[in-house]
Amino acid sequence: MSEEIQSKADQLDALHTWLNDACSRGTVPILTGKNGDMDTIGSAIALSSINSNMMAGGLHLGRVAKKVVTKLQAPFRKMSAQSPAWPVNLGGIVIVDAAALGQVGIELPEGVPLCILDHHSTNDWQLTEGDLNLQWNVRATTQIVNDYLQQFYPESLTVPVRKMLLAGLITDTARFKHSDLGAFQTAVSLLANESFDYAAFLQFVETEITTPSERGALVRGLSRCNSIEAGPWNLVHSYSGTLEGRLASLILGTGAEVSLVSRFRDGETRLTARAPRSSTGQGVHLGNIMQKVAEQIGGEGGGHDGAAGWSGKSDRVRAETAFISHLTQSKRMED
Repeated sequence: MSEEIQSKADQLDALHTWLNDACSRGTVPILTGKNGDMDTIGSAIALSSINSNMMAGGLHLGRVAKKVVTKLQAPFRKMSAQSPAWPVNLGGIVIVDAAALGQVGIELPEGVPLCILDHHSTNDWQLTEGDLNLQWNVRATTQIVNDYLQQFYPESLTVPVRKMLLAGLITDTARFKHSDLGAFQTAVSLLANESFDYAAFLQFVETEITTPSERGALVRGLSRCNSIEAGPWNLVHSYSGTLEGRLASLILGTGAEVSLVSRFRDGETRLTARAPRSSTGQGVHLGNIMQKVAEQIGGEGGGHDGAAGWSGKSDRVRAETAFISHLTQSKRMED
């Protein structure tokens, strides 16, 4: 069985012990979720700053993450799903911001202790003796890493590391639209006594350049939108071959209570859903819905209340139908 520790302070102590033990045994890769978003990349790179035996890596760097990593010249190792090339002497593996093995996209070596750092409300990890799981009810995994560094390695919180953590927090809270007190407290701690310009950094993180073909894909995706009533919720859904998250967020601008974008590519279907705070406050939890979709038709699904996804081998129409069915069953609560 994995360790079950109640208080956050005890969990951070356990994390500190686990990391020290793992680093004393050998190399400790810090693997990121395969979507390569800023939260998973920022968390991994920031955590890797504490020990030379630790190295952040994963399958993919998302657009924002790639831009920030390039700008800050941060160390990150791109890995291959077919040939991950594990170090010979592994002391353990840390996995950040992934609610299941499938969200990493790399087959893990057997018998190596795992440490999971995550903030998703769903969790499909099968852990064993020697493994550790920190699954906190926070808005971004970078908050867990920040708390750990603040307590045990404050000297590691250099300006680049702070920017990595802050970028993950900004993007995962949608510029604090899905924030809470803890997220704001983390932001304040990352900005305290530092000289970098938050407004300029925010503009840098949020500025995305799209190619003409990508803009065309977004416009076509918007033109394919359908608005339906899924039980008590208004759902606007579409499909696209790229930039599903961007498209789902754009759809919310129409006033939709829930947006859903599907994609089919290389034999795999993917669903991406978004919901504003007004919907999550009244009962929508997209992570739970995506998990139910996975239970019904297979694949893997989960995420947050306002942002979640599912991927699997079912065809696009079946996957959309399963999502709509479970959304329909979500009751609306009064404010």
